Amino acid sequence: MADADKKGNKIPKKPSTAGKSGKKKAGQVPVVKAGGVGRQIPWMTIGAVVVIIALVGGLAAYLVPKYLDQREVAKFTPSSSNPDPSDKIDGVTKIYYPAGQHVQPTQRVAYDQSPPFGGPHDAVWAACTGIVYPNQLRTENAVHALEHGAVWIAYNPDTIAPGDLDILQDKVEGESYMLMSPYPGLDTPISLQSWGHQLKLDSAGDERVDQFIEALRQNSNSGVYPGQPDATAYPEIGASCAATPGAFDPNNPPPADVGPIPADAIPMDGTGTTPATEEGLVAPEQPMTTAPATPAQPVPATPAG
Repeated sequence: MADADKKGNKIPKKPSTAGKSGKKKAGQVPVVKAGGVGRQIPWMTIGAVVVIIALVGGLAAYLVPKYLDQREVAKFTPSSSNPDPSDKIDGVTKIYYPAGQHVQPTQRVAYDQSPPFGGPHDAVWAACTGIVYPNQLRTENAVHALEHGAVWIAYNPDTIAPGDLDILQDKVEGESYMLMSPYPGLDTPISLQSWGHQLKLDSAGDERVDQFIEALRQNSNSGVYPGQPDATAYPEIGASCAATPGAFDPNNPPPADVGPIPADAIPMDGTGTTPATEEGLVAPEQPMTTAPATPAQPVPATPAG
């Protein structure tokens, strides 16, 4: 039936929408009835988030230990208030050696330590610009590199663990004031040397490797040796580690001296050496160990010439 307006005109009724679905208005969010089909789960987004979280976690697991290791190593950085942090490294042997005692290329030195880490040495140093030498070095050349502030890593090729060789090589290769070479007959798999310091180890994974390098590579502080307040950790401050053109070829270094020490070998007191007057270093004198020993008297400096 139709309704009527005031004038009696019939007005048709609008169709009832009860029970019928109306058209969806623009922008209207459809209502999902219970039991109906819900929204699709965004698996791709969830997967991407999981991958990112895994990557961040993996990166943190890799970087955090390295950061903590670096903080630990930093404790061994030398300073004027802590001139020789290697004193806190278990197993380090320290001996005071006077410097500037040169021998000829044909002469050998009767070193008191093996490998040696101070005393008379060749006038030419082994290049120490991060070189990993495949063959044994002449020790008289290697010791001179220590005099320049380098750290020399020696290893026994017969006893070192296969993976340790790679670890040590990564620490040396391309690093200034570092060198590495095999040392047959070494009584431990690994031995680290700086001037006046030595540390023998069984494993390259030992945290003391990095501590030794941090504490002693180019450590120019004085007050390192008891009884020698003016002596610096290594004698030739500012000396180069680059190869001497025409005197030392890193690709073909002088061969190592092998066999028994000859009777005419240069003794550790420097008798028979040539003073290195061009280096402005001290005159020959008997080395003094930091173990209980009679303190050496101060040594007058040799004028530079």
